[in-house]
Amino acid sequence: QVQLVESGGGLVQTGGSLRLSCKVSGGTFSSYAIGWFRQAPGKEREFVVSITRFGGVTSYADSVKGRFTISRDSAKNTVYLQMGSLKPEDTAVYYCAARTVGSSDYAYWGQGMQVTVSS
Repeated sequence: QVQLVESGGGLVQTGGSLRLSCKVSGGTFSSYAIGWFRQAPGKEREFVVSITRFGGVTSYADSVKGRFTISRDSAKNTVYLQMGSLKPEDTAVYYCAARTVGSSDYAYWGQGMQVTVSS
């Protein structure tokens, strides 16, 4: 059973930085592309960023380009989301999710964690 555990969320001021981590266990790390999603209060969950299973290709939502960076460490089975120049509109519950090769759906999800950016 694949499990994803997020960490690193919390409260930060506008303009600050946070690094989120997503540790993957129960499967072969290199088998999964990893995505980060977020859901703000009263809004639909939205895509933030993704990285392919060997890290060769990344995709970013326009709203975070130039401010967020995704990376993965195969030695630690962990994907990182470095968030900078944070804005109040980045406030949301952040989820990481895993997608297997050949699938378009993210089948495995973490429990989510709160990121709050104060103005």
